[in-house]
Order: sequence, then C-alpha cells, then structure tokens
Amino acid sequence: MTATAPARTAPDLSFLLNRTGHVLQTRMAAALAEVGLTARMHCVLVHALEEERTQIQLAEIGDMDKTTMVVTVDALEEAGLAERRPSSTDRRARIIAVTEEGARVARQSQQIADRVHKEVLEALPEDEREVFVRAMQRLAGGHLATPAECPQPVRRRRRRQ
Repeated sequence: MTATAPARTAPDLSFLLNRTGHVLQTRMAAALAEVGLTARMHCVLVHALEEERTQIQLAEIGDMDKTTMVVTVDALEEAGLAERRPSSTDRRARIIAVTEEGARVARQSQQIADRVHKEVLEALPEDEREVFVRAMQRLAGGHLATPAECPQPVRRRRRRQ
C-alpha cells in the first residue's frame, strides 16, 4: 500500500521564506564581492558609522556570535576599513571605528545593497511592492521577531566560501 501525502491547508511559508532568503543572500554576497566585502562586513561598517557602538552591540545588530564578530572585525582591520578603539564612555569596552577608506567603501556597499533590494522588489508589480515590504516589516517586528525556544536548536545554514 502506498501512503499519500497529507493535503496542504496553507501555503508553505517555511519553504518560501527560506528559499527566497537564501537566494537573496547569495545575490547580495555576489554583489558585495564587487567591493571586497561580505554581508557581515557591510553590516558592521554601516552600523558602526551610525554612532559609537561596541563589538557586542554590532554583533547583536548583525545577529552574529562572538567568534564570527571577531573574525569579521579582524578582516575589516586587515583591509584598513575599521579599527578597534577604547570607548569614550566605558574604558572596558572596545568600539569599532570606521576609517576614511572604510566610510568610502561603506557608501559603495550601501549603494550595492540598495540596488540588489530594488532589483528584487522590481520583480513585483509596482502596486504590490510597498504592501509586501510593510507586511515583511510587520512580521519581522512582531510575530516573527523572536525565535522560539526549541528542545533541538535549529541550525542556521552555513554560507559556502
């Protein structure tokens, strides 16, 4: 006897969000490679330029663990785009200061990120773009803002180098 698959009663949002998110990440990675950055490097540069932020704060913004953040900042320092400095408000904390070259590259990388996002949204009819973005913002800031506690941790997909 052959079993049949259960009937779907709702769209497979997990597949849709995972697949489109993965494809967007690969497109962004390829585009940012034009200026020698990864998405994480771009994130750190842009958010470090907004205000004085510690490595811990930037790691939280970029959803990075401590080790990933250290590796990312090491790469930015090696490229001459950022440097670790003592915080002006807490001597124990280190902030990430963006160099002049880092600020120039961050402006370029932001233009690239904006271009990729614009290209993605252009796949939708014009009257649906704003609705889609508002809906995603509502989900990301509301119902899907916090990961659920799981007995078996969900592993995030590793990026291939």
